[in-house]
Amino acid sequence: MANPNPASPAKFTHANIEKSVPLLLMLTFLVISLGGIVEIVPLFTIQSTVQKVGNIRPYTPLELLGRDIYIREGCYLCHSQMIRSFRDETQRYGHYSIAAESMYDHPFQWGSKRIGPDLARVGGRYSNAWHMAHLTDPRAVVPQSVMPPYAFLKHDALETADIDERLKTLAIEGVPYDNRMEIAAQSDILAQAGLGGDAAALTKRYPGAKVASALVYPGKLTEMDALIAYLQVLGTMVDFNAAGDPVGTVKP
Repeated sequence: MANPNPASPAKFTHANIEKSVPLLLMLTFLVISLGGIVEIVPLFTIQSTVQKVGNIRPYTPLELLGRDIYIREGCYLCHSQMIRSFRDETQRYGHYSIAAESMYDHPFQWGSKRIGPDLARVGGRYSNAWHMAHLTDPRAVVPQSVMPPYAFLKHDALETADIDERLKTLAIEGVPYDNRMEIAAQSDILAQAGLGGDAAALTKRYPGAKVASALVYPGKLTEMDALIAYLQVLGTMVDFNAAGDPVGTVKP
């Protein structure tokens, strides 16, 4: 005769999982492991998926210091550096961004937050004097701007004492700074600012590096000079006009 009250089978429900500590720990570990695998495995193939494009170089010491100021002042909160492959964006800002352009950025400045315009291609569009005026009083140059002024950067001397350590740290991250670049970092800053140093050696180490045509204050290197040097290099390393597409410059 069949048992009229068979034991109810255990139900694999949310309530039962929460009541069983071993089961909850096991399933939590399983979910975290799967998520970790999905995020970590692609990193082992990144060298083959990110195409290396000709002319992409590490930032010069002066540009790197300017980038640190850009991040410190929160410029990335209002300005992305990622042009998406939509016609309205490419017509306004230029060629869509490619991964290789940010291969030496730690951290990269991608994002979609734009209170101001995207800056991925701002290098060379304006003169140093324009950037100086814009950073000093944004509304004097762009009346509708909501950007706060950064005039104080003109008066803050640029700290360069630890630049060699910064290069060493980025070299650990994979940026191709070598020992010669670290030793010459201070000299390269002066050379790019037009304050002495060997400009020819600078451009040999960093092809295409632009020597500043004028400083905020002649003979004095400020944080604004470094920030302008960084802005002027953005988007200038890849020539998209050569063949209409950067694929033509990909290294084998």
